[in-house]
Amino acid sequence: MDKESLRVHIVARLQADYDLLLQAAKTAHTAATHEENIPDNKYATLALEASYVAQGQANRAQDVLEALQAFQQLTLQDFSDTSPIRLTAVVALEDEEGNGRLVFLGPAAGGVRLTFEGQEIMVITPASPLGRGLLGKRVGDILQIRTDALREYEIVSVC
Repeated sequence: MDKESLRVHIVARLQADYDLLLQAAKTAHTAATHEENIPDNKYATLALEASYVAQGQANRAQDVLEALQAFQQLTLQDFSDTSPIRLTAVVALEDEEGNGRLVFLGPAAGGVRLTFEGQEIMVITPASPLGRGLLGKRVGDILQIRTDALREYEIVSVC
């Protein structure tokens, strides 16, 4: 797998998300400050509600911007089957039912899912239960993760 192309793909996705969130924040800010939304009594809260939305959108845009910058500065590492898993590893996992999944251990943007080279890849971070559990493991190791139930994964490959 070409991890540099994957990194570029993730950066493009984060840039698109950032642009969308920034536009949403601007739109919500415009609604919050529009003259038609000036309250005419103490019960008219449309402008206040729009300002909360604008702030939430701006905060989320800032989070995505920080993730974008982290991926732009990311130095990719090469891994072999005997290498311990760490940041920038692409890990193929198989659960107890034989279902496979691919994860990219990134510095930020955990939960982002994207299709790359015909496969779905999810970005996870070391702060997540799965990311924490993968750190230091190697191909062939079994990993147990407790979220809502106990899940068991075998590490099939790392690159």
